[in-house]
Parts: sequence; structure tokens; C-alpha cells
Amino acid sequence: MKKIYFTVTNDLTFDQRMQRICGSLAEHGYAVTLVGRKKATSLPLAKTTYNQKRLNCWFQKGKLFYLEFNIRILFYLLFKEMDAICAVDLDTIIPCHTISRWKKISRVYDAHELFTEMKEVVTRPQIQKIWKKIEAKKVPTFKHGYTVCDSIAEELNHRYQVKYQTIRNVPLLKPDTIQTKKEKFILYQGAVNEARGFEFLIPAMKEVPFPLVICGDGNFMPQLKELIAKNNLENKIILKGLMQPEELSVISQQAFIGINLVENTGMNQYLSLANKFFDYIHAGLPQITMNFPEYKKINARYNIALLLDDLNPENISGAINKLAADNSLYSELSGNCVLARNELNWQKERDILFKFYHQLFNQ
Repeated sequence: MKKIYFTVTNDLTFDQRMQRICGSLAEHGYAVTLVGRKKATSLPLAKTTYNQKRLNCWFQKGKLFYLEFNIRILFYLLFKEMDAICAVDLDTIIPCHTISRWKKISRVYDAHELFTEMKEVVTRPQIQKIWKKIEAKKVPTFKHGYTVCDSIAEELNHRYQVKYQTIRNVPLLKPDTIQTKKEKFILYQGAVNEARGFEFLIPAMKEVPFPLVICGDGNFMPQLKELIAKNNLENKIILKGLMQPEELSVISQQAFIGINLVENTGMNQYLSLANKFFDYIHAGLPQITMNFPEYKKINARYNIALLLDDLNPENISGAINKLAADNSLYSELSGNCVLARNELNWQKERDILFKFYHQLFNQ
């Protein structure tokens, strides 16, 4: 039985992509361990078919956190037997590279983001310079890898001549999960981080006759609360915080329209393909999203969303109100979601994952 270790910097609880990947590989006959970190607010780990390990850190953010966590991962992995190591995103790539060389095992890179082009990185030139050096030095040494969309795979190939697979972060297809009777509220689910369009979404809600429910947390939460107060929308916007996937699924089934906004503030945002995009599809939920390459490509095939060319309050409220007023359009998009999810699901996507690791161990 081949042993694979995966490394992330989150606390494992809400990482649905890694839960799908690790669970599927474990069920397929691999011995899988997912390594992350423990926070003061971390919930107990759920029982899974794969092993989970959370490392304690003194530092919780910034350069000292990354330094400490990378050292802790390195020493933890040093004494473990494994046949392959997978670095999930750039922030764990250094120890994984080191371990793979010391142990002479296969190394894999799973790029959830175009890390050096995230807004949080781009807006800090000195920090971006450091991460770009790490990317340029390490990514070319990871000949085997995969990412969340074709656009990021193409960009990494352009930069470093690495040919990575695309394994999209799509939900498991579950039968009879479409709730036809919807409640009149707008749903945003996912990370409450910079570049998610909250500066435009919140004032847009003044012109929308429905409440907005936000499920998630992140580094933009203090600013989000300020925006809500500034626009006097405390009674119209509900903050649910982080939720377990099962709870989130129930809310998405009840919602009326999904929101997936991305600011064009960097290449990562422009090339993105968010998890929530597919979660809304699986809930039969028409959505408002961006006219960016990945969304445009999928929407051209399935017609499940209204796409925005420009991100501003007027466009957002206009699109929401258009969907709410046009029953025919709403029914068409919702029905197309039901058809699209039969193709855009984890049962099909995991076959690419299985083929990838089969080839990795049989080359």
C-alpha cells in the first residue's frame, strides 16, 4: 500500500478540497495522511478514512508563523515512512521539496491558487518578491502536479514549463438534493477575504429587497462589519461565520441566488475558479459571478449564471433584481444547474486524480 502525505497550513476542518482528495485516495487503496496546524479555535477533528495530524504553533500569522510551521512540518515528516509527498500551495513547498530529496521519493505540487498573484501578496511588494523567488526556485523541480483550473495550469506551464493536470474542486454528486422551494435570501459562502467584492456587494444590498446571508470567515471580516455598519444594513445582512460542510449544504439548498464576486486585482483573481461556483450549481442555485475566463467558459456551455463585466454596486443589484423579477430566466438557469451537476461532479473528477497517482507510482 503506497503511503502519501499531504501538507496544508489550515486546520483541516473546512478544507473540502483536501477532504475529497484524501478521502477518495484512501478509499482507492492508498494510505493517506493530511498534515495541517492546530489553532486555538480549532474544532475536534472529524473521523475520516485517512489519517489527520495537526501541528501546534506558537506563532499564528506572518513571517514567523511560516518559518515555524515549515520547520515543524519538516521535522514531523522526517521520521515518517512515505512513498510520495504533496505540497498544497506554495506555503508548504519548501519542506516537501527537502523531504522528497532526503527520502528520494516522488513529490507533487497541488496549486489551489496562483499564490504569488493573490491580492494579499500582490499588494505587499516585498512579500511578493520573496514568494516569487520561492516559486521560481521550487515549482520547476515539481514535475508532477495538478491545479484547480486550466488557466492556472497554463500559466504555470508558461512560467516554468511544468505540465500540470486540472482537477477541479467540484462537489460529490448526491441524488435528490435539489430543493425546489427556495427562501428569498441571497447567499455568499466561502472565505471572507480581500478581493471578494464586499466593498461593492454591501452597498448593492441597499437596492435589493432580500437579506444577504454570509457563511464564512477570513481576514476581511473586521472591514466587512464596518461596511455593514456604515451602510446601516445590520438588519439585512446575516453573518453565520464558519460552518461545517453539512450545515452549509442545507443553507445553500434553501437560498434563492448565490453570489460569487471576484475583484480583478491580480492574475490569481482573474484566473480563479472558486469552490462556491460549483457548490451553487449543485444546489440548483442561479448565481451572479464574473465574466472571467473560467466562469465564461463554463457558463457558455451550461448557462447557469449571470456574468458581470464590471464590479460595482449598480451592476450587482441590477443582476440580482433581474433574476428575482424574471421567473422564466430564473427557472432556466436553475434547471441548467441540475443538468450541469451531472457532469461537473467529484465522481467524474476523481477519476483524473486516480489516474494521476497510478501513473506517478508506475512510471
